[in-house]
Amino acid sequence: MKYPFPVGRADFIQGDEAIARAAILAGCRFYAGYPITPASEIFEAMALYMPLIDGVVIQMEDEIASIAAVIGASWAGAKAMTATSGPGFSLMQENIGYAVMTETPIVVVDVQRGGPSTGQPTLPAQGDIMQSIWGTHGDHSLIVLSPSTVQEAFDFTIRAFNLAEKYRTPVILLTDAEVGHMRERVYIPNPEEIEIVNRKLPQNEEEAKLPFGDPHGDLVPPMPIFGKGFKTYVTGLTHDERGRPRTVEREVHERLIKRIVEKIERNKKDIFDYQAYELEDAEIAIVSTGIVARSALRAVRMLRENGIKAGLLKINTIWPFDFELIESVAEKVNAIYVPEMNLGQLYHLVKEGANGKAPVKLISKIGGEVHTPMEIIEFIRRDLK
Repeated sequence: MKYPFPVGRADFIQGDEAIARAAILAGCRFYAGYPITPASEIFEAMALYMPLIDGVVIQMEDEIASIAAVIGASWAGAKAMTATSGPGFSLMQENIGYAVMTETPIVVVDVQRGGPSTGQPTLPAQGDIMQSIWGTHGDHSLIVLSPSTVQEAFDFTIRAFNLAEKYRTPVILLTDAEVGHMRERVYIPNPEEIEIVNRKLPQNEEEAKLPFGDPHGDLVPPMPIFGKGFKTYVTGLTHDERGRPRTVEREVHERLIKRIVEKIERNKKDIFDYQAYELEDAEIAIVSTGIVARSALRAVRMLRENGIKAGLLKINTIWPFDFELIESVAEKVNAIYVPEMNLGQLYHLVKEGANGKAPVKLISKIGGEVHTPMEIIEFIRRDLK
């Protein structure tokens, strides 16, 4: 098919624009949203491109309706996405839980800004890390990805759709106003260069009768599509393998929720992604994610130039989190530093993972400004004295 933007070449585009193009190349054909800074450019790009490829874009009355529409579109067989920022992300939490409970593959982009409340609409932050993992109520698990560059915003969007389809789960793409609005060179591949994953469909009527079962033993049931002739019951209530409400039976609830959680946790090695820089001989480690990881990498290089053996662990998948990896790093270094644009969120995951093997220090910064490499370096130098 002919795409409404150039493929097989590099382009100089915003992070938000890269997310929209990647979604289309990943197969997204339904977008519902509500305008909000700094995510509106995603909506604008989807509104421009989707009608040209027979896709659907709807501006809903609010973010609650937006994610509800996306869930419905997914059950109708479409790959579907919405995008928002902090205030809208808060409104989406109940339906993110509904998507978890009904095992609905969707992608939700949160372009973080300063909060709480209306906060700093045009400035970046990393205050939604905890909310992206545990924002909805009840025991659950989902997937959260965190890009640091515009190229990663593109690449991780495609990966978000693939993971959503593979594991029948909502995937959060947690970016920020800085990555969303900066412009960088991005390679837009030809479609044949892109690995695309599509959800498992029932192979027969018997499989279709168990939309929440485990017929293949991989914890991920085939997903019947509305309108294809299957009689499927979908509810946010505790339900059995057939989808029928069974709200007062402890065994049914435990079996359902444990499978939903374990299909993510058991596949952590497939889902979790990171990049290590100069960690082989490091005496101190910096653990960072998103936009701050760029400053952290520069800080590592500058520290090494000045005789301090520093290394960086860049976290690309915030959830599921590889606590064992953090512990293995902690066993080899004298200290771990966590720079992030909040008062301490990723820090708590890293501290739990370190398991007391090395001290973990938070380098916090809020107010809409990204850490500079020198701020990270000066904190570490003061701490090492």
